[in-house]
Amino acid sequence: MSKTAEVGWREARREAARAKLLATAWDIVREDGLAALTLRQLATRAGVTTPTVYAYFDSKNAIFDAMFGEAAETFAATRADLPDSGSAFDNMVADARRWVDFCTSDVPRYQLLFQRPIPGFEPSPEAYEPAVRALDRTREYLARNGVTDARHFDTWTAVMTGLVDQQIANEPGGDRWTRLIEDVVRMLLAHTSEKPPE
Repeated sequence: MSKTAEVGWREARREAARAKLLATAWDIVREDGLAALTLRQLATRAGVTTPTVYAYFDSKNAIFDAMFGEAAETFAATRADLPDSGSAFDNMVADARRWVDFCTSDVPRYQLLFQRPIPGFEPSPEAYEPAVRALDRTREYLARNGVTDARHFDTWTAVMTGLVDQQIANEPGGDRWTRLIEDVVRMLLAHTSEKPPE
């Protein structure tokens, strides 16, 4: 095996082991919540030693950072390919639905991305970048509906995450709050848009 091939093989093996640890970490937090994740438990569940975990992640926050990055990439991917209906309002509603569906479908992932439940954890700029990209898509849809004020974007994110929080807290798996999306979009645009909704 050539030196280049050996380096490539080692790197691929390292990435596979790291991916396995991350998948195991997600399994743990989906079963028991974000606070339940410990390096010892992760090592046990992954079938490795705690020092092996440290070979891939230098701290628990490094694991959370990698998880945040994966979640943010998924968030960006789910919102990158929304079809254009030809109606700025309908596109805005579709964007809102996709956002809310993404959030309610995986509560620990939503909490990690939008609630900051881990004391002392701040995502790295690299992990955060896909989330910024995803939110830029919402800014585009809002701008097409005549909403350009940064305050109104903040209002938008607060209301959308509020719908998610209500749904998760009060009727997990139901639609009491998520079925309000179109009404909420219409209401927000009526209040914040420089042009009337379609």
